[in-house]
Amino acid sequence: MSRLKPTNDFIFKKIFGQTKNADLLKDLLESILTDIKIYKVQINKDVSLERKMITDKLGILDVVATLNDDTKVNIEMQVKNNYNTVERSLFYGTGEYYQNLERGEDYINTPCSISIWITDYNVFEDGPFHEKAKLKREYENKVLTDKLQLHYIQLPKFREKCKRISSKLEEWLTFIENENLEEIKMINNKYVKKAEEELEYLTR
Repeated sequence: MSRLKPTNDFIFKKIFGQTKNADLLKDLLESILTDIKIYKVQINKDVSLERKMITDKLGILDVVATLNDDTKVNIEMQVKNNYNTVERSLFYGTGEYYQNLERGEDYINTPCSISIWITDYNVFEDGPFHEKAKLKREYENKVLTDKLQLHYIQLPKFREKCKRISSKLEEWLTFIENENLEEIKMINNKYVKKAEEELEYLTR
């Protein structure tokens, strides 16, 4: 039995971008950002990047949340490959980063900005299905800052490499990209099960 998938950005936003589903977003983010202890998730509704001029690009963000009162995260679901994912993710990530600083506040206080891109195509030919990127110095490849982070989660690589679910992230990606309802129901994660109920409600 096939079903509509959350790779549809409208459905993705309805499932993960509503305040009542903050627990679903928290569980998904915990599976991606394994080095951050997440104790609070506040979903920010209908966020777009500020335009300085009317001719500037307007970035409409899919799902935006604040973690633990400061860290900003935006998640984008992208199905069509326009061959500009890296450039767009930099535009969105840096835009969210500079907008986080209040007028008159010291730059040192700028919160961390994390941009997560889940793509139904491969962004990079090589590497793992979950790729992390940070700004680094050329000298000894040292990390320049942790305040701007990019994550690329590539579904074709996941489908190719994941033969057996062995992590929470793999549970969520199976929910997102799999058309087989029976396989989804076999996932023993209460948040994935709740997300599937939400999906069934949205698509009935």
